Amino acid sequence: MATMHVKRAFKYRFYPSDAQAAELSRTFGCVRKVYNMALAARTQAWTQRQESVDYNATSAMLTTWKQTEELAYLNDVSSVPLQQTLRHLQSAFTHFFAKRAKYPRFKSKKKSRKSAEYTTSAFRFHDGRLRLAKMAEPLDIVWSRPLPLGARPSTVTVSQDTSGRWFVSLLCADPTAQPLPATETTVGIDAGLAHLLTLSSGEKIANPRYERRDHARLAKAQRAHARKKKGSANRAKTRLKVARIHARIADRRRDHLHKLTTRLVRENQTVVIEDLSVRNMLKNRRLSRAISDAAWREFRTMLEYKARWYGREVIAVDRWFPSSRLCSHCGTRRDTMSLGVRTWKCECGTTHDRDVNAAKNLLAAGLAVSACGAGVRPQRSTPGGQSAMKQEFLQREP
Repeated sequence: MATMHVKRAFKYRFYPSDAQAAELSRTFGCVRKVYNMALAARTQAWTQRQESVDYNATSAMLTTWKQTEELAYLNDVSSVPLQQTLRHLQSAFTHFFAKRAKYPRFKSKKKSRKSAEYTTSAFRFHDGRLRLAKMAEPLDIVWSRPLPLGARPSTVTVSQDTSGRWFVSLLCADPTAQPLPATETTVGIDAGLAHLLTLSSGEKIANPRYERRDHARLAKAQRAHARKKKGSANRAKTRLKVARIHARIADRRRDHLHKLTTRLVRENQTVVIEDLSVRNMLKNRRLSRAISDAAWREFRTMLEYKARWYGREVIAVDRWFPSSRLCSHCGTRRDTMSLGVRTWKCECGTTHDRDVNAAKNLLAAGLAVSACGAGVRPQRSTPGGQSAMKQEFLQREP
């Protein structure tokens, strides 16, 4: 098996000095300004003159902007993050023209992520000390876990989240991310709300519901925030409290998903999941909060990239596959099944747990795809009509 060269981002929290925080805040502002001006220039050139502007053209514009009196402050920060944001804009347009994303949007001072990316020419990393361009002292990083032995960062991304925390992400080649020894174990996974995941082995993984746990605290903080006068210092303080609660929820959820996906990838050679359209599910107002809290999309993303790292296979079965209404024992398909039915008995005499049965059917369908490449999308009841199979996201909570 060929050796894989996996690049991983190692994210750490750090505590900047007042001077470093001021420098980074200026850099964030300049990055946002350059991105917005370049986006406006590209949009105007196309709408008015049907002229295509690429990265090289915007890079030349940046040089011109720095020479003007109005934008001379762009020279006060490192030029590398400014060039990198132009490359990010070019990537955004590439994805747009490939129909993988919407048209790039302008960055907002209040809503957009505060970040700046540095390449090797703009930082020095030696003996665990990271010094960025325009800074006299290295960053005070909390090394919560070691970098791979001999790792040298190729890019460094500094960011500040809405709760005011500072993070630095180091992109390094990780030689430890190698394919694991092959195993014959396979598993099908049915996602839900009553239980986060149900495995074809019969195991049910509880839904931690982190948002629900902190819902009372979050609601109280949001009410306090709403009562404060807009633009006041007290409103800024309460906004920070709300952001910290959201950060706590997201951190705990992400940690749980990392542990869960790592376990599934290590234990199984093939993992079969359902190709859920989470974006459409979130349109259901009654369940949108619970679906967001379950983070199915994030779970799938983690599962897929870890499978690539460790030489595993993830198969996504079509969302309209009738996994709940098929008998995993004899293959009989029921015409209808209400969402309130959690157990049911087939004509062959087998009694099924709805979720375990669905996971078993997903596993069988996924293995069929892996073996012969056959599709698992069922025939539609009428030509061009909507499939009779519906997604299982409307599972009622107990």
